[in-house]
Parts: sequence; C-alpha cells; structure tokens
Amino acid sequence: MHSGWGVLVAVSGDARSLAVIDRRRIVVADPQAPGGNQPYHHAANLELPESAQYLADQAVVSLRLSRRAVAKAIQALKGRGYRTTGAAMLMAAGRPLPALPAILASHPLIHTAEGEFFRQAVTIACERLAVAVTAMRERDLDARAAAAFGRTATRVVHTISQAGGSIGPPWTKDHKAAALAASIVLVRRAAARP
Repeated sequence: MHSGWGVLVAVSGDARSLAVIDRRRIVVADPQAPGGNQPYHHAANLELPESAQYLADQAVVSLRLSRRAVAKAIQALKGRGYRTTGAAMLMAAGRPLPALPAILASHPLIHTAEGEFFRQAVTIACERLAVAVTAMRERDLDARAAAAFGRTATRVVHTISQAGGSIGPPWTKDHKAAALAASIVLVRRAAARP
C-alpha cells in the first residue's frame, strides 16, 4: 500500500505451476478530497476533535473505494474461472500506534499511521467480501517463503521475478512482493484443505 493506492496481484497454481493471473493498481482514497491521499498529514493541520472526525470520514471513503476495487478484481477473476481463496496484506514493522495526539505530533508517526490507515481499509474490505486476509511483514517474506515452499522457494521467487515478461510492465518490487505474499497464502490454504 502507498498513500491512497496500492498494488493488487493475483496468483494461481502451486509451487510447480505458479502463474500471475492479474495485476492492477487499486485506488483507495479520493484524490479530490482535501488531504485524501495523505489523511494524517491533513489532520495534523486541524484541531484535535476536527482531526479525529476528518480521519473517521476519510476512513469511510477509503473503505468504500477499497471494497469497490477488491470486488471488481474478484469479479474479473471469477469471470475468467478463478475462485478467490484468500489474500495477503504486507505490513510494515507492526508496532502499535500511540493515541492520535501523539501521532499528529510526530512526522514519522504520521507516515506510519497513513500506511496502517490504507492497509486497514483494504483488509476490512476483503473481510466484508468474505476473503480471509493473512497479514505478513514484508521483511519476513523470504523466511515465510522458505517455510511455505521448502526447497522450491528459490524457484518460486525466480518464477515471480520473471513474471513481468509474460504479463508486461509494470512489474516492480511492489508487484513481486505482493505476488510472493499471495503465493504463500495460496499454498498454505491448499495445504490446509482436506
């Protein structure tokens, strides 16, 4: 997730036949709203009661846009014969945030809060669409891939790295990380099925 937008990547198959089947940019903030892409930055310029209300209002908008974007992706996949079995949400460090006044008083915490704000909107949207979300820290991806794929982890990472050639640009670090996280969830869910 970024400020007001994120990368959504869908994968199919297993460790031997992994394929990236969709990649899109999802918009989760109203760019026309004052401070829509950076709600905590905007809230820092408001008085406390007003800032809390502003953030609550923007959360409603972000959730609505997130739900619409995720539902559109699910429908597109369903139309191509795929079933959505789960989602991964890449997280930052994962430390709990302090109360709103402390966040608004610290520029680094404002950035952290904005990341969490948009991640939370997409997570809630997925859950309301009956898609279970697995949160994972981005810095733990390699260890989680090794645990999920075992000896084939290197091959899976290579397959994902090269997927950009078949689906075309953009295929950035964000796309690769999202695809790897999605692959981990896919393999774990398949292993859990009887």
